[in-house]
Amino acid sequence: MRVQDELRGDIVIVKLKGDMMGEPDTADFRDKIQELLEKGMKKIILDLSGVKWMNSLGLGALISAFTSVKNNDGTMVITNVTKKVESLFMITQLIKVFKHYDTVDEAIAALE
Repeated sequence: MRVQDELRGDIVIVKLKGDMMGEPDTADFRDKIQELLEKGMKKIILDLSGVKWMNSLGLGALISAFTSVKNNDGTMVITNVTKKVESLFMITQLIKVFKHYDTVDEAIAALE
């Protein structure tokens, strides 16, 4: 999995590409979130357009990241969720937990 980040003002866009199926992919993602929090970043957008599938370990990594950001008085939202991943969010009811937007621009507007 590739994890890239882009800074837009005080908002960080974290773009994930690949499947979230466990180690080492989820470790790279968790490390990136921790690094951003240590730098004082409080507004994080996860762009999941490049994530075709995730399993329970991937979902766990998302929940862990969401909790870490929230515990640091931050906000994490999700955008560009693929149909397969969205169906997983619906089945697990995580669609009610994560704020999600169709595009990065919509998410930026919501966080500004």
